[in-house]
Amino acid sequence: MNPSAQCNGILVVDKPAGITSHDVVDQVRRLFKTKRVGHTGTLDPDATGVLVLCLGVATRLSEYLSSSRKHYQAEFVFGVCTDTMDASGAVLAEKDASGLTEATLLDLLPLFRGKILQTPPMVSARHHEGRRLYELAREGVTVEREAREVTISELELTAFRPGPQAHAELEITCSTGTYIRVLADDLGTKAGMGAHMKTLRRTWVGTDVETAFTLREAHSLESLETAREEGTLNATMVPLSAALRAMPHYTLREEGLQRLLHGQSVSIEEIARECGSVPTLSGELAAILNEWGEVCAVVRRGSDTLTPAKVLKHQ
Repeated sequence: MNPSAQCNGILVVDKPAGITSHDVVDQVRRLFKTKRVGHTGTLDPDATGVLVLCLGVATRLSEYLSSSRKHYQAEFVFGVCTDTMDASGAVLAEKDASGLTEATLLDLLPLFRGKILQTPPMVSARHHEGRRLYELAREGVTVEREAREVTISELELTAFRPGPQAHAELEITCSTGTYIRVLADDLGTKAGMGAHMKTLRRTWVGTDVETAFTLREAHSLESLETAREEGTLNATMVPLSAALRAMPHYTLREEGLQRLLHGQSVSIEEIARECGSVPTLSGELAAILNEWGEVCAVVRRGSDTLTPAKVLKHQ
């Protein structure tokens, strides 16, 4: 392997509850002794599960990894509303939820499948006039927020426990930008008794479950500490070629590779001659690899050429 490949890749972390995603980034920077660590989408402090981090040159690929879907396991509690819409907030109102049945909840779920509008909560990282909403919320300031369209492609009830505070466990697959705590609050409003999100665990991130980053390849912070002590940290990373698993891959020889790395296009005929196939759809993205199997560029298909969309390194 090319020595320059060290500390360039994707790290999937199983984020624990009680710390922020930025805390995880700081710990990974310390463990890998690098400042070049970025995330492809945060999790709330109390949420757990898949957090995808980019290290080294992979930070330049985050845009291709963040435009994806996410899958969650969530628990909602009906009959209690909080100011943060989750279990960490102060209780605003309580109502007996004994009248909520599993059948009633199943009837409500279709209202939240497909494309829906959500208003970002004040306790979110959205910006308002140059400041994060959660910063304003800490100061007791509430501002108007514009509703945004999100897509919930899967919303299934997996368990239900009735009672004065009814509990529901759900499986949710949704687009980037979906707020599960808002879903809990909106569902509670429709049920007529309010609700909040008790727990949230992200189980995969990706365009589809077949190519997603999952809990199976996620590392706990404790296991990363152990890997550091054993000198095996680099083995915990997913190589860029595997991270871009949803794209076609093409290995180019030096001449064609150098042209791409200097911002020039390569003809589809040349790619076909060297690799045997090319992207078939105009605008389709592909990963270009060098002789070591490293991703050196992401290209986009034109009418008869592949044009660099992102160049990662010069040889």
